[in-house]
Amino acid sequence: MLVTGTDTGVGKTVVTAAVTAAAQAAGLRVAVVKPGQTGTATGDPGDIDSVTRLAAPLTGRTLASFPDPLAPLAAARVARLEPLELYDVVDAVREEADKHDLVLIEGAGGLLVPMGLRPSGEPWTVADLAVALGAPAVVVARAGLGTLNHTALTLEALQRRAVPAGVVIGAWPATPELVHWANLTDLVPNLFGALPAGAGAMDPGVFRRSASGWLTPALYGVLDDWRAWAEDSS
Repeated sequence: MLVTGTDTGVGKTVVTAAVTAAAQAAGLRVAVVKPGQTGTATGDPGDIDSVTRLAAPLTGRTLASFPDPLAPLAAARVARLEPLELYDVVDAVREEADKHDLVLIEGAGGLLVPMGLRPSGEPWTVADLAVALGAPAVVVARAGLGTLNHTALTLEALQRRAVPAGVVIGAWPATPELVHWANLTDLVPNLFGALPAGAGAMDPGVFRRSASGWLTPALYGVLDDWRAWAEDSS
């Protein structure tokens, strides 16, 4: 399962952690793979570090790291490092799939960010990886103004490639405004979950116990009534 987003900074990592926690609570063995981690020169924890702290997957792997906070292909070029090769990533994911019940692959930025190179020398994206693996996708989206267009464009790009997809709101505000409720109404037909803002800063134990309540059964959660959820969140 691919975890992508409408943009950078929308909450892909914390959503990946939430799906991991919910799936493991349901008894699944989970691996999380990050094909390309960029921005490592800052010394901040990487995305796999964050997922491991929050959800403790059975396996967490980063396949390649690059110092600059750029798209992975650009980061490899600037650092004069070997770019990610599509089928190396496919092989790594399939290797984990042989040992786990669920493999989550966290992308970088949005769906069409250049991740690396094919053997032909052409760039590939997270969308291409989903097609190569035959994997469904989770699209992490913002709650606020502008999200409907960005989400629709991402879902349309996946639909054109015959990749099944659902949406998770990465950070639902503690005090939602009219725009958030209006967007929720439009997103509900494709909505697989909504995480509260600040979930990534929670105590890991609280995070793991709460995760299934943020996600629908499509993502191993128990949220099955958006009307009741909305009443609890208002």
